[in-house]
Amino acid sequence: MPTKRILLIDDEIDIHRIAQVGLMMEAGWELLTAQSSDEGLKIVASQSLDAILLDVMMPGRDGVATLQLLRESTDTQKIPVIFMTAKAQSADRQRFYALGAQGVITKPFDPLTLASQISGFLGW
Repeated sequence: MPTKRILLIDDEIDIHRIAQVGLMMEAGWELLTAQSSDEGLKIVASQSLDAILLDVMMPGRDGVATLQLLRESTDTQKIPVIFMTAKAQSADRQRFYALGAQGVITKPFDPLTLASQISGFLGW
């Protein structure tokens, strides 16, 4: 797989560490991290990204509202977004896909299969 640049927006530092291990070791991808929607949106505005992993439930602006902001801007509307969530109900998944998510990864996730899950959702 070619090198990819992924942004993870999640308020849990442990999730950052686990994802970093999985994406760096398994795929050699670069992982940028943000602990809030605001921090993530600043990174999105200043970096070229191949995809965004977005936590659904965060303090302040949640993942759904963040995705809506990303889709409103012509600069960010084409960046694929994959939600990460502990909510794995069918109705939740359907809602996330209807909002424009390219995939949904259930937490906790296996760091050793994270890159292949992302690749599968995005056709890489």
